[in-house]
Amino acid sequence: MREDIVLSVSNLSKQFGPTRAVSDVTFSIKKGSVMGLLGANGAGKTTTIQMLVGVTTPTSGEITYFGHDFKKDKALCLSRINFASAYNMLQGRISVWENLIVFSHLYHVPNYKKKILELCDFFEVTEYLHKRVWYLSAGQKTRVNLVKSLLNDPELILMDEPTASLDPDIADKTLSLIERLKKERNLSILYTSHNMDEITRICDDVVFLGEGRVVAHDTPLNLTKRIKKTTMKLIFDSKKQLVSQTLNDVKCEYVFQNDNTVLISHVDEKLVPNIIFKLSKNNVWITDIEIQKPDLEDVFLQITRKGNI
Repeated sequence: MREDIVLSVSNLSKQFGPTRAVSDVTFSIKKGSVMGLLGANGAGKTTTIQMLVGVTTPTSGEITYFGHDFKKDKALCLSRINFASAYNMLQGRISVWENLIVFSHLYHVPNYKKKILELCDFFEVTEYLHKRVWYLSAGQKTRVNLVKSLLNDPELILMDEPTASLDPDIADKTLSLIERLKKERNLSILYTSHNMDEITRICDDVVFLGEGRVVAHDTPLNLTKRIKKTTMKLIFDSKKQLVSQTLNDVKCEYVFQNDNTVLISHVDEKLVPNIIFKLSKNNVWITDIEIQKPDLEDVFLQITRKGNI
């Protein structure tokens, strides 16, 4: 195994009775990179994450952290990674401070009180330290979980929709922290989210799951390039009939948003100049053009609806 690979997953599968939730999933994460693990609900993301943190035992396949077999050296592997989720994993009956003390001892964190206070200050949860967890809001619990995930200075963090319950300001701070940790500490992250803007912002590459299988694996940019269709919005100062006639001639899908705006969808990028030329030739005066190229959300939707890209 290469020294720069912090996590290697090989032919990972999980069977629940007759249902195969995860099937032969294979990928690896390099040191200092952020990988997005994406898919619709039921695609196998949660089951995969549960196997990676040892909550669920794989039916077959191998998980290797830092060159160590996770099955054989679980304690060693877990000491070098951590987990953060928008879904509460803290003890509700005790305070935030008590929760963080417990985790600090589990991870043998040196100077743990100072570390807890620094992280709580960053995530703006210091005022909740002596409050019982079950009285916190969803967003407050998420921030406390982020504090917990950084206590042991992990080399790899598995983040399951960590910003799902956060307001835009704290979510942006969280993403900025991820970017900073990646740059300064060469931290590796496996990141799940339904927010495609987040994935595009922080992920070096992306694995898409569909029905428990890997259906796409590439960089966000390369994935969007696979969709050749684009959307074009035109604002014009001419009769709608002229525009409609021209677009019908070139066999475009379109809809008028108002008397002076038309939205043309599913256009091959190569045909855009030709459409504009024909409109101009037919005396359509175009006052503004907005071309909306495919993004990662388009990729997500296509994989979700068609199963591949």
